[in-house]
Amino acid sequence: MKITIDQDKCCGAGTCVLVAPDVFDQRDDDGIVILLNERPPAELHPAVREAADVCPGAAISVGSVGEDA
Repeated sequence: MKITIDQDKCCGAGTCVLVAPDVFDQRDDDGIVILLNERPPAELHPAVREAADVCPGAAISVGSVGEDA
């Protein structure tokens, strides 16, 4: 799994951090998403997919390693 984020699309809702706190964080000043782990271990994949699904700005993309997300 490879994760990419588009910080320009992020609205700072923080749902990704609530769903997958080991993978996502937010900047202190404006709440924009920070990617902590671009290639998380398999046990975190379901949470990452859920975070991408619930992201209100569609700022999170999930793909396979070796391909664009």
